[in-house]
Amino acid sequence: MSAGRVSEGAGCITWWGFSPARDLLSMGPVRVKGEVNVLLIGSGDPRHILKTIAGLQDEESLHVWVIENSMEEVARQLLLLYLALMPQESMGRNEKTEVFLELFGNSEIRSQTEETLRHAASQLILSVTETLETATHTCLNTTLLKFKERDELERIFKLWIQPQSSTSLSKCSAPISMSKAWDYRVRQHLGTRYNSKKGCFDWDLTMKLHKKGCGLISQQQYAQWREQGLAFEMREGIYQITNPSLLSSRVFNQKGNKVAFRGYWGDIVSSPYLSFGIESDDKSLLKTQNGQHIKTAQDISFANVQALFQSLSSSRGCPTTSQLDTEAEEPSPQPDRKSVTINDLMRLNGISVTFLSMDSLHKLPEKQKYSYFFNTIYFSASCVHQLGSTMRQIAAPDAVLIVELAKYILELNKEQEEGFAKKVASIALEAEFEPWHDGKSDDVHAVFMKK
Repeated sequence: MSAGRVSEGAGCITWWGFSPARDLLSMGPVRVKGEVNVLLIGSGDPRHILKTIAGLQDEESLHVWVIENSMEEVARQLLLLYLALMPQESMGRNEKTEVFLELFGNSEIRSQTEETLRHAASQLILSVTETLETATHTCLNTTLLKFKERDELERIFKLWIQPQSSTSLSKCSAPISMSKAWDYRVRQHLGTRYNSKKGCFDWDLTMKLHKKGCGLISQQQYAQWREQGLAFEMREGIYQITNPSLLSSRVFNQKGNKVAFRGYWGDIVSSPYLSFGIESDDKSLLKTQNGQHIKTAQDISFANVQALFQSLSSSRGCPTTSQLDTEAEEPSPQPDRKSVTINDLMRLNGISVTFLSMDSLHKLPEKQKYSYFFNTIYFSASCVHQLGSTMRQIAAPDAVLIVELAKYILELNKEQEEGFAKKVASIALEAEFEPWHDGKSDDVHAVFMKK
């Protein structure tokens, strides 16, 4: 066995981002008034969408356009947005937060959570397949995807409802064991260090994440996630059902033939705590005692996600389609989660989320509709190579370009991390975006302005 594959830790699919949630409209010099169009490329999860919605002011409306690298990532974005929009009458805010985080960051889930996932998948199938021109929900708009991409989404959602085996060839064998899939990745990554994995986990936490300011991530929780893929255990329960939303296919060469294997191919090093669990506006959650944080990244994630859900319902929520249809009728019992349909989800005033085809980025400049259209453009670290000069044609005057840096990609050393930031600056400059220095620049995102 080798000493391990360094590049394997981050995985080949982005289930969560390598940076905390940001209100993207607050990252430039001036907030745009009126309708704001934001383009997200490869963000991997809806953290920025939820945080940006929470920061919206009364006179602002928001349209987020999303491009991902795979339909599995689109499917998960749709799932997480669906959960965020669940009405409080059918799922209380505490439980909704727990289920959201469980599906977001756990390799294995509880049976109750699986029921919620399956019902959501069945509703998303209807949303994707039965709407050709008009979206069933403005925040789950897939009408601009290609027919084959919608077919792929339907296939993925059906897999969540009825799991299949690990290879495309063995349809009759047992469903994938997530615990085995996770352990396979850990073994591949660590190689000969596998037998001393506890020490490897501790090193990555204390010498890397903690030194990068992630002191809220506790040793016990991080070690459990590294070993089993369980990041969030907020309730007493049995977490042993595979979370199918974290499975995807990866093509390998086998004796000259290409074979697709379903398994866990995401991050196994940096952790899902980065998205919601390492920062908080509530300073009371950041208190320390004897040099140790009292709260953990799990606690912070829960508080942050719950606050985002609170802002969704209080500041932007409005009656659902079902509620409007039955307004004049006799009061009816509130729906439980198993009877919730797309029409029962919260409707957010002035907010839309539209998913674009995977290959659409370089086609947008060819369409008049998107000419000088986007006020904010966001690139994840894994998609920086797609940033080119054509971005100028779709960027509005005074547009803000935000690029995720490599700070939390743990397998890069300090020199590589700095080299990545310089490369980003160079690519942005070639595309005629200049750095914006506001005195508050961080090493998590680079911010640029259109020249």
